[in-house]
Amino acid sequence: QVKPTEQGQDSLRERGFFNNSGHCAIIERCARPAPREGLHRQNSALAHRMPPMPTTHLLYLHGFRSSPASAKARQMAAHVAQHHPAVTFWCPQLPPSPQAAMAWVAQGIAQWPQGRMAVIGSSLGGFYASWVAHHARCPSVMLNPAVDPARDLARYIGEQTTWQNPEERFFFLPQYIGELQALDLRGQPARAPELAIIAKGDEVLDWREMTTRYPQAELCLLEGGEHALHDFADHLPRITRFLDLV
Repeated sequence: QVKPTEQGQDSLRERGFFNNSGHCAIIERCARPAPREGLHRQNSALAHRMPPMPTTHLLYLHGFRSSPASAKARQMAAHVAQHHPAVTFWCPQLPPSPQAAMAWVAQGIAQWPQGRMAVIGSSLGGFYASWVAHHARCPSVMLNPAVDPARDLARYIGEQTTWQNPEERFFFLPQYIGELQALDLRGQPARAPELAIIAKGDEVLDWREMTTRYPQAELCLLEGGEHALHDFADHLPRITRFLDLV
């Protein structure tokens, strides 16, 4: 399990990332609601809390059995490097434990400037992105996001391999189901603008469940498509406009 160093955890605890037991706590950071053209009316209150500020720090969270070497992660990184070189981009390799994954992310973004970060997540990473966005109060983009991973991943308990490197193995342990349940924020209102890109042709997740999960989000509902979003490059301009990357 990945855990922050003792010194680092003390610093994070002071900022509200961890409680005294060392577990992830609610991240109460300054809001950075940014009005975006096309937001649903449900998000209008979010868009008027403070003037918009461009995003200078972008977090990308990959999905289950995936890695920073995934096609979408590499495309996003290349797009940012070419068109938005001033943006700090981070796509960490997430550990199998959801609690450890969020602890690792919390440590990594602890020193990022308040109000100028955003997060993108794919599949399980979309579920994680909602957790990060809720606590960091930052804009988020969900790509075919997992809605109930505690339910869906129960059948994957045991040894697994990664999509990008089948020789790389890890164990998905039974206790991770409870950790996923602890991160579930369904029913809680969005704290910052959301963009959900969802394919009706997703062969892994139910597009109806995904759209229902994000009633306040700006929705891009694709006819056809697939879970991996092979046309992801076509959506990069919309994502970068939504996040207002510097």
